[in-house]
Amino acid sequence: MKLNKIKQEVFSCLSKSSNKRGEILVENVLFIVLNIIFISILIFFLFKQGSGAILLEQTYSKQIALMIDSAKPVMEIKLNMEKAREIAEENKMDFGEAVSITGNVVNVKLSQKGGHEYSFFNDVKVEAFPEKNEQNEYTGIYIFTINKNEGGK
Repeated sequence: MKLNKIKQEVFSCLSKSSNKRGEILVENVLFIVLNIIFISILIFFLFKQGSGAILLEQTYSKQIALMIDSAKPVMEIKLNMEKAREIAEENKMDFGEAVSITGNVVNVKLSQKGGHEYSFFNDVKVEAFPEKNEQNEYTGIYIFTINKNEGGK
């Protein structure tokens, strides 16, 4: 009787330990797969951020907004955006539509997806258009004309 009881205990211990080993293996495999997925997404995000379009959109929108804030009415400012023109052409975007100003918000869009907006505080009317050469090609320079806001205070 005692022998049967000992055999049952040994058998149950062996079966429990084999199940634990199976669970540990499944848990480790699941952990590794989830880590690989997470690292893949992280790498994809870093490549997307470093590709240039997103970073340049943010940089140019902030730079233009700060430039408008420091400008006085009846000014014309030229900004070299050659890198933005190259990226817009790579992404098959019209450089003439890369910068738009609506109200007091600057929007720079260099790719089909995305774009970055940044607000300025100066109460002025701003027009933005790209400069073209004699062959009607974009030179990479954007011209901003700052005038008094007629509808303002």
